Amino acid sequence: MRLLHTSTKTFDRDLAEFCRGAEVPREITEAVASILADVRQRGDAAVAHYAAKFDGARLSPRRFRVPVAELAAAAKRLPAADRQAIRAAHANIVAFNREGLAKAWQGKNPQGATVGEKFDPIRRVGLYVPGGQVPLVSTVLMTATLAKIAGCPEIAVFTPSDKRGRIADGLLAALHFLGIKEVYRIGGVQAIGAMAYGTKTIPAVDKVFGPGNAYVCEAKRQVFGTVGVDSLPGPSEVMVIADQSARADFVAADLLAQAEHGSGREKIYLVATAEKIVRAVMAEVEKQLTTLTRSEKTQRVLDAGFLAIVVKSATEAAAIANYVAPEHLELLVRQSSVDVLIKRITTAGAIMIGNHTPTALGDFTAGPSHVLPTGRTGRFFSGLRVADFMRRTSFVRYDSTTVKAGNRVVAAFAAMEQLDAHGRSVSIRTQG
Repeated sequence: MRLLHTSTKTFDRDLAEFCRGAEVPREITEAVASILADVRQRGDAAVAHYAAKFDGARLSPRRFRVPVAELAAAAKRLPAADRQAIRAAHANIVAFNREGLAKAWQGKNPQGATVGEKFDPIRRVGLYVPGGQVPLVSTVLMTATLAKIAGCPEIAVFTPSDKRGRIADGLLAALHFLGIKEVYRIGGVQAIGAMAYGTKTIPAVDKVFGPGNAYVCEAKRQVFGTVGVDSLPGPSEVMVIADQSARADFVAADLLAQAEHGSGREKIYLVATAEKIVRAVMAEVEKQLTTLTRSEKTQRVLDAGFLAIVVKSATEAAAIANYVAPEHLELLVRQSSVDVLIKRITTAGAIMIGNHTPTALGDFTAGPSHVLPTGRTGRFFSGLRVADFMRRTSFVRYDSTTVKAGNRVVAAFAAMEQLDAHGRSVSIRTQG
């Protein structure tokens, strides 16, 4: 853990240096580019090669796709309590995200022409769901539910398997619950490559969604343009802003929850109004860490990616949050400070308010998707929503009367831009 005070002369530089640690190193960029090029050239053979190399799974192309019967069998094996949890989370996710469903409209512009917008689901989407040691069952719900609400005709899901080609029952059961039938036991950069370029076995998609590790995130960045991508959600981040009203044990539990992902590239921020708050939280972190099953990996994140900052005011805390643009932001502060922070902070992926709203509620069940931007990309990306699974098309209709009003404007722009044919294409409709 590193401790900074905003009052020090080097604070801005030190904060920027810490945040740069989330940037992708050159070796990852080059490794990803090499794998993507191989998948693009060799297709299924390359996908199988990297599944064996990185996941230890020896899969022939005919085993890439998970049979529908395997999804149903996993659902039957899942304990009743887990099935109920999936249903409960799904209900909240549907209720929240239906509110964001875009609606077509039309009206008249000032020239009298008919204008409007229509929205159509993206034809074929690819959803990446992290698996392996931590199968993110919740990510199935946080992505596929939105695609279903949008009405996407084809939804293909990719998730890595273990060495024997198996995928966690909870993950498969969630897919079965949502009615997803096209599932591939492929993860990593090779999955992103297969989605982007297509192979003999795997049809290419139009847009890629979902979180992943630094390699997956970089792969999405590199294939953007060949396909669309939702955002760049990489290794997890959390920032907790805490004042005297915060419970140190709650804060510690929330910091550990994000560090628990354990890739070593997570970023954990504690922004406190006094150094004694930091000391109290750290004592709780050390106490709670010994009880975690993934304590060793969690400790690695705390050693490399934990920054504590002491601020003098809520305004300073807001400025830091806007710079970092954290994936998850928790406000464990007095209500008067909440009002200031909510108004001033404009770059957080998701904001959790109060001592009884840990990030895990947002991760699993509150309603908004937990697929959120990381690595300071929250400055220009937002969290996943239904609109991301849809295309917007505008439409325009002039008639013989309204085209005359439009002609005057077009003629002026055509002259300014020296585009005679543009002007003629409108003026010819006003003659005779």
